[in-house]
Amino acid sequence: MANLNGTPTSPHPEISFPVHRPSEKGEWTPELDRELRAQSAVNIQFKKVNALPRAYFPGGDRSLAGIAIRAFLLGVCGALGFVLSAVLAYYENRLWRPCFFMGTLCVFHFLEFYITAAYNTPIAYVSSFLLTNGAHYRQAHTMALIEAVVTSYFSPGWQARVNPPSIIALGLVMIAVGQAVRSLAMKQAGTNFNHQVQSKKNEGHELVTTGLYSFFRHPSYFGFFWWGLGTQVVLGNTISLIVYAGVLWYFFHTRIIHEEKHLIDFFGDDYKAYRARTRVWIPFI
Repeated sequence: MANLNGTPTSPHPEISFPVHRPSEKGEWTPELDRELRAQSAVNIQFKKVNALPRAYFPGGDRSLAGIAIRAFLLGVCGALGFVLSAVLAYYENRLWRPCFFMGTLCVFHFLEFYITAAYNTPIAYVSSFLLTNGAHYRQAHTMALIEAVVTSYFSPGWQARVNPPSIIALGLVMIAVGQAVRSLAMKQAGTNFNHQVQSKKNEGHELVTTGLYSFFRHPSYFGFFWWGLGTQVVLGNTISLIVYAGVLWYFFHTRIIHEEKHLIDFFGDDYKAYRARTRVWIPFI
């Protein structure tokens, strides 16, 4: 910007930039060069700061500080959970189970954001960590953690009978397969994936029928369903396993019915044909 005399001015009155010109003899001195470079650096830095949307500042839905803090804490808590789990298991202390559960939860929530940020960047928000995924979600995990602590501490003998190493191995396989399928499905869907059911077709929204989607109609739901049950199998939680199975089945059953109504509106006969040749691979859905 410039005033009527042609002198550069700042767009903000509280910020002024000194104007330097070569001397009357036209000499370009080292001092003048340093001053002009410093002035340019200030201008560039000022423009960069003001060009950054407010969403990326603390408190915004894309807050860089919020993302960094959550990722850091998930990494620390996840590592601590797995290390404590390994140490307690080595000393045959059955409290390794709740520690393992905490580590597994941290991995899941970190991957939810990481996969979204890497392959579906436009919708990568702080909420993509899914840490605030509804009251029922938090209550279920809290109940599972309490049951694991109580049974591990007060009934280690009973827990050993209902949760032998073979069952623990089965649970670990369920967790690994469920997590891998969900994360890979999110990657393959790319910008077509969303944590929320979409009632309107966005520009560029495509029906994905390749990769995992050629075998699973809703692979991300399949992954989370079996991942959730796998955590309870590893923990040896009888009550939570039954509750998880019932709640997750009902949730995905109603969600799929609701979502597929919109998908039929979006893609018509193409989706009906796709639905006819694929399965969800969740029992009775």
